[in-house]
Amino acid sequence: MTDPVARLLKTARGTPVDDPLRITGVMIQYYHVCKRELWFASRNLEIDRENPTVVRGTRVDETAYEESRQNLHLGMISLDLLEDGRVVEVKPSSTLTEPARMQLSYYLWYLDRVAGIQKEGVLAHPRERKREEVTLSETRVKKVEDTIRGIHGVVTRKMPPPAEEKPFCESCAYHDFCWC
Repeated sequence: MTDPVARLLKTARGTPVDDPLRITGVMIQYYHVCKRELWFASRNLEIDRENPTVVRGTRVDETAYEESRQNLHLGMISLDLLEDGRVVEVKPSSTLTEPARMQLSYYLWYLDRVAGIQKEGVLAHPRERKREEVTLSETRVKKVEDTIRGIHGVVTRKMPPPAEEKPFCESCAYHDFCWC
């Protein structure tokens, strides 16, 4: 079997692949938050759009940086904003910083490995007036590639991973799939 990273790169570059692999930034984030959530999303199970956390995130996503917002779609990735040559990922809260950092790292990795474009990134939390610089170090590259392999392992399972109680389960859009 081909390494998932190699499959993803071939798919992204348009090389014919028997079993294409597509991974989005949201999938990267879900992997680092909850693998069960990732599995549900990979099966296109619709989230609860009325969930207050989803509503808040959508509101921040739609209103932050309104005047300069671009939403650039490049293959498997969708960038919130380019600002001063840097990729900006906008999040409503810094509560789950590492998953958001990994999502932004994936965007930087994708731009570098697929398009040959080296960029730096900024993780922005406008409601908290926080910004964090993110660069694609070799350590980050390894984490991104390990994440891609991990995502492949989760989404190819026949059944979802077991539910694990986490502090943020109550606010999850998939809560009812796990706990009701």
